[in-house]
Amino acid sequence: MSCAVSAGSAAKTIEARDLVKRYGDRVALRGVSLRAGSGELVAVIGPNGAGKTTLLSILAGIQKPDEGSVDTPAGIGWVPQQAALYGKLTVAENLSLFAHLERRPDVAATMERMLALTGLGERRDDQVSTLSGGNRQRVNIAIGLLAEPDVLLLDEPSSALDPRQRERLWQFILTLAGEGTTVVYATHHIQEADRYASQLIVLADGERVFHGAPRELEQATGTTGLDFEQAFVQFLHQRGH
Repeated sequence: MSCAVSAGSAAKTIEARDLVKRYGDRVALRGVSLRAGSGELVAVIGPNGAGKTTLLSILAGIQKPDEGSVDTPAGIGWVPQQAALYGKLTVAENLSLFAHLERRPDVAATMERMLALTGLGERRDDQVSTLSGGNRQRVNIAIGLLAEPDVLLLDEPSSALDPRQRERLWQFILTLAGEGTTVVYATHHIQEADRYASQLIVLADGERVFHGAPRELEQATGTTGLDFEQAFVQFLHQRGH
């Protein structure tokens, strides 16, 4: 099967079909498909090594699949797990630098818009190295939003954040989704998938073993009413993972 990556404009939708990715003899993805519409939140969960980061990096165009195809809107924002920030620069300087790299037509206006969007205006002159983990992640996401993407891809967005920081971060992400941004996120915090996702993708050993709403996963395992993380673990156990 041939590989194709193309841009589509209708409905601000991202769609991946039958993605396969190999690293030598290891198959990281085995025929994985995904589709998300405007304003939708899609959680990708699974054990370590399931293929979550590989899937997101292919959707972002960073890696090419060996088989399958990806159709995306013109704008994709990619926020990796490790923040790509310069600690000795201020918040405003980081945003301005990356706006230059993104070739935004009005760097100053773009920087001001991102400060307003993230609520970091009061921290504009603070060195990034002095920020809390939650605020650094907000700057990281702001960089992913510089090009005003229709789709935002987040790899472990709340990793290493405390519960209060996670709550603030998710309020920010939910605001973006409410304004029409499609959000696809990988997370190890299973409750984040249950609480925020309208659509759930479960990967195990590179395969998509579940696709549906969180409640449908509970129904599939007969665990309705249990803690969602317990339902998820039970689901994997029932399928031999």
